[in-house]
Amino acid sequence: MSETHATVAPEAPTFPPGRYGRRRQPGGRRPTVLAVVALVVLLAVLSVIALRLYRQYGDPNYDSQVITYTDITDKQVRVDFRVTVPTGGSAVCLLRARDRDGNEVAREQVTVTAPPGERHVTVQHRLATTGRPFIGEVLRCRPPA
Repeated sequence: MSETHATVAPEAPTFPPGRYGRRRQPGGRRPTVLAVVALVVLLAVLSVIALRLYRQYGDPNYDSQVITYTDITDKQVRVDFRVTVPTGGSAVCLLRARDRDGNEVAREQVTVTAPPGERHVTVQHRLATTGRPFIGEVLRCRPPA
């Protein structure tokens, strides 16, 4: 009776030296120092970006909400908006008007001051535009510099 593959003891195959490239040792790869440094740098960069975006858009003490935009003519738009500031504080809000194509036709900073003991201020502001506006917006409100 001859031997079959089922009766041969399983061993690792042997390849002729110099063929088929270099064989890897069994086992997983360990992370290299370069990969760890790259990960630390990536986390640092993402943290800086997150902090900057939070400062620009995420301060809950300074919030704005457009109520309406009306009185649209070829040269102006009136923006009514509400601002939340710390009690009795003030804020600098950036307003913008855009035309139907999305082009900016006006941009202005408005300082809003809350009466003593109040946190919410409702403001009506006219933006002078360089063309016919389609929409009036409050981009952001932040603490005064």
